[in-house]
Amino acid sequence: MSFSIALVGARGRMGRTISSLAAESGLTVAVTIDEGDDLREGLTQGEVIIDFSSHHITGEVIRRARELGKPLVIGTTGHAADDKTALRVEAAGIPCVWAGNYSVGVNLLYALTQKAAQVLTDDYDAEVIEMHHRFKKDAPSGTAARLLEIILAERRLDAKALRHGREGITGERTKSEVGIHSLRGGDVVGDHTVLFAAMGERLELTHKASDRAIFARGALRAADWVRQQPAGVYDMQHVLGLNA
Repeated sequence: MSFSIALVGARGRMGRTISSLAAESGLTVAVTIDEGDDLREGLTQGEVIIDFSSHHITGEVIRRARELGKPLVIGTTGHAADDKTALRVEAAGIPCVWAGNYSVGVNLLYALTQKAAQVLTDDYDAEVIEMHHRFKKDAPSGTAARLLEIILAERRLDAKALRHGREGITGERTKSEVGIHSLRGGDVVGDHTVLFAAMGERLELTHKASDRAIFARGALRAADWVRQQPAGVYDMQHVLGLNA
């Protein structure tokens, strides 16, 4: 693959990893953009925009990408649900890959979680546990949020079913709730476990990331793929052909 990139959020952990991996892969980072830089002018450079900055500027990045007609890869997390819904509608005007996690392994975890949620009835209590480094600003992680979306959709539940940790006298666990637990500490790149527990058995699906480069490789793969796509919002399931 050979193309140039406009990288938004270049000084962040993911931005630095993408820059390094792009150089190793022979790709050109045409411009790096961070807080305080001229976003409007900067995005005129590069064939594909990759954004791993802050959820506060996602809307501005999408609007500028649409003005320029450029494909876009979004890896930013932390958006409120209503904001994300509106932004996805706007992003559909260009070819856009939007994912909370660009790891190939995590996206296989999504597919396995969907299959498990289809097969295992509500006799199996569903919980999601995630852990990240102490510097992560949002909770739950974008990956955990996607896992929860999958479980809720398969069980025909809405967000009111979520239990973000538990405290006090909560009463017995009901069949219609889904737990989410966010752990923070040290330098953990990202651990995610989906647990289905019934009387007499439990199934645990776990992915552990030890190198941030797995996400950067996936983001660059998505950037290469999205250049060939018509307008619309895609995820890594599309990029990897797992949605067939």
